[in-house]
Amino acid sequence: MIASIREFVSRVLGRGEATITVPSFDGALKPNQALGSAETLLECEAPEDIAVDGNSLLVADGPRLLRFAGSSATTIRTFERSISALAVLPAGGLAVALGGTEIRIYDDISAENSTRVFSGELHAVNALAAAADGTLIVTDGSSVRGVDDWAWDLMELGQTGRVFRLDPKTGAVTRLVGGLGYAFGAAACGDDVLVSESWRHRLISISPDGSSKIVLGRLPVYPSRIATAGDGGFWLTAFIARTQLVEFVLREPAYRRRMIAEIDPEYWVVPRLRSGNTFKEPLQGAHIKTMGVMKPWAPPRSYGLVIRLGADGLPRYSLHSRVDGLNHGIVSAVEFCGDLVMVAKGPRRILRLPLKRLDAEASA
Repeated sequence: MIASIREFVSRVLGRGEATITVPSFDGALKPNQALGSAETLLECEAPEDIAVDGNSLLVADGPRLLRFAGSSATTIRTFERSISALAVLPAGGLAVALGGTEIRIYDDISAENSTRVFSGELHAVNALAAAADGTLIVTDGSSVRGVDDWAWDLMELGQTGRVFRLDPKTGAVTRLVGGLGYAFGAAACGDDVLVSESWRHRLISISPDGSSKIVLGRLPVYPSRIATAGDGGFWLTAFIARTQLVEFVLREPAYRRRMIAEIDPEYWVVPRLRSGNTFKEPLQGAHIKTMGVMKPWAPPRSYGLVIRLGADGLPRYSLHSRVDGLNHGIVSAVEFCGDLVMVAKGPRRILRLPLKRLDAEASA
């Protein structure tokens, strides 16, 4: 009863969960153009995720699994459905999520047949992360919408995300937590698990007993996949940014119902992985060209961001592709051969930046 009254008062006064304000990019998240100077390592048709296997980079490109070593990419295997997540297992081998509903385990990356297949409860698997004990952490974004229907889940205020722990050897699947606002990305942190909760704009830590705490909250973006860094910290990607207009729409149920029923999803008032491709896009406040030039500080419909986290989960610095940039929709980042390699899903590119340069610029 008290919670209902508090929620009603918040909606009337526009505060708490009902506020439409968006935190600013400040401090360690201060905007820059770092991603704009990234080298394009590979052009893809539909890049989704990357993983590192020894001296090679594995790339999920639609239904194709690519291996990049040296200066060219070769196709290892083509599946019948698109790959929604990848992970290299600690003891060797590979975990591949297909279409968000199935995970296949391969003892060897080049093996033709999988040794074990997991499905059942899985609905929208969007990230896989290997733990030190040999298990696999799985984020299932939504139990209602498919892995590619995240915009629907956002507009429906989805809170059905889940996190599982999967044992590739025994086949045991343990549900760690549910009821998340779109789980999208995880990483092992000792006995705990770090999880990106996109629609609540935060990074949480889940203990073995299932309890959780907020590690990093009130982000100005929707966080996605997490990868461990060489010094014990983490790389946190953010696939889209928040705007006041979208926050306002999320708090107007009648408008959202009509928009979903009457408008082509391509033109909904929602963030996108890329923008500026058609004049039919919905107006995004100041997201307007002035004398033919897009303002880099305008409210973004699409954005590119990677956040360097310390071992404590707090931001140290960040890499941006602003509104006037192209490298938007960063969904994955890993360290590989002295570089930070990233998937920019918006322009369909695999990018890289030298780690030494990033550390030097951050300490300057």
